[in-house]
Amino acid sequence: MCGISGLVDFSAPVDTGFLTHQRDTMIHRGPDDTGVWVSPDHRIGLAHRRLSILDLSSAGRQPMVSADGRYVIVFNGEIYNFRALRVELERLGFTFHTETDTEVLLSAYRAWGEACLARLNGMFAFAIYNAGDATTPSSLFLARDRAGKKPLYYAHQVKRFEFASELKAISTHSGLDFNAVNYYLLLGYVPHDLCIAAGVAKLPPAHAARIDLATGKMRVWRYWVLPENCPVLDADGEALADEVGTLIEDATRLRLVADVPVGVLLSGGLDSSLIVAAAARVSASPVQTFTITLPGSGLDESAYARIVARHFGTQHHELPIADSGLATLEELAPFVDEPIADSSLIPSFIVSRLTRKHVTVALGGDGGDELFGGYSDYPTSLSDQHRFGWVPRPLLSNLARVAARLPAGIKGRNRVASWRGGPLQQMIWGSPYFDVTLRKRLFTPDYLASCESELDEPEQWLLSLFKTGRDPVDSMTRTHFGSILPDDFLVKVDRASMANSLEMRTPFLDYRLMEFAFNRIPSHWKVLGQETRQIQKILANRMLPRDLDVNRKQGFSIPMDEWLRADKCARVRDCISSLPDVICRDEVERLIDGQMRGRANGSRLYALLMLGMAIRNNTCRQ
Repeated sequence: MCGISGLVDFSAPVDTGFLTHQRDTMIHRGPDDTGVWVSPDHRIGLAHRRLSILDLSSAGRQPMVSADGRYVIVFNGEIYNFRALRVELERLGFTFHTETDTEVLLSAYRAWGEACLARLNGMFAFAIYNAGDATTPSSLFLARDRAGKKPLYYAHQVKRFEFASELKAISTHSGLDFNAVNYYLLLGYVPHDLCIAAGVAKLPPAHAARIDLATGKMRVWRYWVLPENCPVLDADGEALADEVGTLIEDATRLRLVADVPVGVLLSGGLDSSLIVAAAARVSASPVQTFTITLPGSGLDESAYARIVARHFGTQHHELPIADSGLATLEELAPFVDEPIADSSLIPSFIVSRLTRKHVTVALGGDGGDELFGGYSDYPTSLSDQHRFGWVPRPLLSNLARVAARLPAGIKGRNRVASWRGGPLQQMIWGSPYFDVTLRKRLFTPDYLASCESELDEPEQWLLSLFKTGRDPVDSMTRTHFGSILPDDFLVKVDRASMANSLEMRTPFLDYRLMEFAFNRIPSHWKVLGQETRQIQKILANRMLPRDLDVNRKQGFSIPMDEWLRADKCARVRDCISSLPDVICRDEVERLIDGQMRGRANGSRLYALLMLGMAIRNNTCRQ
């Protein structure tokens, strides 16, 4: 796991000092080693910070240059099947001088070009410079893994191209992208190719790009898509679970390969517990597990993690969070480039800090909900459709609009307001942050006058993902897989772990598991009535302790509403001056007032707090 950056300057020589400075803003991503490479014509520069995981010697240093000098790579991530690829490449005549996956990736590109992406099982963001020859122009090739586990930002201008693992390492941006702000206020994150900073974009998951260095032209394309859901409808659940279990074990086995200590983050929920079970089966040594506790809080479910740890004989570590973890935001602030309103970033940061004291690599359970139908709003939407689907859509939509006019934070408001597009589309029109009606209140009148016709663009984007499914459950899981998973959960994990120089690996997001879950598992083996995760629960009955409640939905949850009230919203008030001018200050004060009166505005206020923090950090200047 590393931090990468690069610069192409079409009008002046690359400033090595600048390149080094930008690279070193990401020292937390790679504290073990550094490197810089500049092309002979001084127009291209690549830089790298290394967190050593495989082949800890200096032979693994990046940027790495091919033996013939034509190709240069900077790489962030892990190629889990690198050993199998290495054998295949050796048969083609390639020789290797390190034990790294970086050298294998570089050779794979030399052998197969862009087609190498289909062979990679891993998490990655990388750039490869090709000096070209008499028939092939020089180019820069960039790619990001299928699920979007590793980030890649870029800024493409007429005379300059920059890329980096983090926004702070990109210099060529100015002001806020207010369209991205609109998306953020609905979703709590900035999705897909958008960026909160004007002039900067993200390479989306499962996408690649190539820059022709002779012309400066850039082409971006998708190289992988989720397969269609084409299951055998009468498939046997036990047989499906057999295949899933085999895939989970192999994915976990691959992700335990490292030349440094490895552990597992354990919340005690179904996803992380299954990863611990798989690790215990395939690991030659006792597994180390890590969790956080919330002493005295009803959200503290560390007892379940202890049940799992005791059952598998893991070396278990716990860390309590103080009454108000908001103080942790001061430590987190330098690592929050783009705002993210997922408050579980706080416990994720804390558990990453605990984990890093013992191991350098940790496995987590992200992706299970999306693959196997784990969210509670799936059965809720299906139940509401059964109960209210007979109501004429215009009547239901009008009822939703009436509810949306209620003050933010009133109990039941969000639920009814989310029926605007019908019960099955609650995940689109409902939001714990700012739905389209609340955004109309939050934005200033002048800004609304300029953008109101485009205000529901974020909802329409979610709807475009929803329409790719073949049935309601398939639609809901695909929507989550293409939105909140890559742009919230995986961003949160990347930021929290890399802030502590910890590499996180996610077995559920092995591409073989992703393809099997979306292609082969019928929706009724994901959600049936009020039952979710049916395939995972079959595995739980086989692999997990009997006294573990597998029907719970637990991540690293925190009592944000209580923390904000205890703080009297002081941190939120402190950030108001940093919020963009398009945000109505009076509406923020009304949200604070409602919160102090007992309304549930904690998520909204935390979202504004994180937006203000990002701007104050000068990550995205107004």
